[in-house]
Amino acid sequence: MSPTHAPVGAARQGSLRELNLALVLGRIAAADRPPSRADLATATGLTRATVSAVVEDLLAGQLVSEAEPAPRAGAGRPARGLVLADQGPAGLGLEVNVDYLTVCVVDLAGQVRHRTVHRADLRPVAPEDALARLVDLAGQARADAARQGLTLAGAALAVPGLIDEAGKVRLAPNLGWRDVPVPELLSAHPPLTDRVPDVPALVVDNEANLAALGELHSRPPGPASFLHISGEVGIGAGIVLDGALFRGVRGWSGEIGHLPVHPQGRPCRCGGRGCLEQYAGQEAIVAGAGLVRAELPADTATARLAELAEAGEPAALRALNDAGTALGVAVAGVVNLLDLDTVVLGGGYAPLAPWLCPPVLAEIKARVLTAAWSPVTVRPSTLGPEAAAVGAAGSVVRRIVARPAGWLNRAG
Repeated sequence: MSPTHAPVGAARQGSLRELNLALVLGRIAAADRPPSRADLATATGLTRATVSAVVEDLLAGQLVSEAEPAPRAGAGRPARGLVLADQGPAGLGLEVNVDYLTVCVVDLAGQVRHRTVHRADLRPVAPEDALARLVDLAGQARADAARQGLTLAGAALAVPGLIDEAGKVRLAPNLGWRDVPVPELLSAHPPLTDRVPDVPALVVDNEANLAALGELHSRPPGPASFLHISGEVGIGAGIVLDGALFRGVRGWSGEIGHLPVHPQGRPCRCGGRGCLEQYAGQEAIVAGAGLVRAELPADTATARLAELAEAGEPAALRALNDAGTALGVAVAGVVNLLDLDTVVLGGGYAPLAPWLCPPVLAEIKARVLTAAWSPVTVRPSTLGPEAAAVGAAGSVVRRIVARPAGWLNRAG
């Protein structure tokens, strides 16, 4: 064989192996119960010999493990099912928000193995200093992951703002960040992850987008299309259509917090007036309830509002109803435009959903053209306030599942 032909044959062989690894691992990840090797051969159309060889590679690379065999009636040895491994690669999820930092580690099966939330008002803090604090927390997470037999395969960082393709934060108005080169700033610190082929060392994305992806891939799986709204000091939305995140032309879709609900209303940090977050953001709700934001620890504002609402305190109930009404006006416009049937309340909205959902639904009923015969569901997030960090970490491990050959080549 000539030298010209040899590399081509090798490439084809390598490509076939990569496809088979991804096919089998994807089936194991999506299965409702641990599939056996025979199950995988039937589901994929591969021969049993090929499946066995692929499974041995996945076992050796700590991507899958064998489950205990289920009891079976009759003679014969029970087949051992296969599950995603609880050791091996893991994803690091990071979040910078207005009044907290979050770091979490998620394993290949989507289980959260480490979570740290550091509460602090980051508005007066320089981006470099905020990121340095995050790096310290991430270092602790990496050490804890290693003690559990996990290796961080990559990281994703959630930021409440407009992020360009290079990971630069073009604008995060509530943080006061503009044109912050996050990857460049983080490169000055020791690496937090080992480089794995096919997995970026760091991805920077909008926090509402990552929260929506976390909700999309949570267990049990939710609808294929929905609007996920993250309610903090600012308000962002992730739009999922037919199982995929809708990003828009430049990746900046979902800025629902800056939809005007009162066009001549209160001034907003973005430079506009009457934006939704001025009426339904956390600070607006706290002020409407007669609470002084500066006197509330950052981690108790939502809990305090829920406590007062449960007790029937009139000012808190009125503030939540007003916020839900403003939110419903914005949501109704999105539903009319995109024809969605599910709205998920995440972030700080999740624990306040019992009081926010009724006014949101009332506005949807009054304003959405199809509401009479096509009802819209409004519910809290299954992942709760930390959906963005969990979704960020999950985005890393999903890359491993989609292209496991990179991890195996590194491990080998």
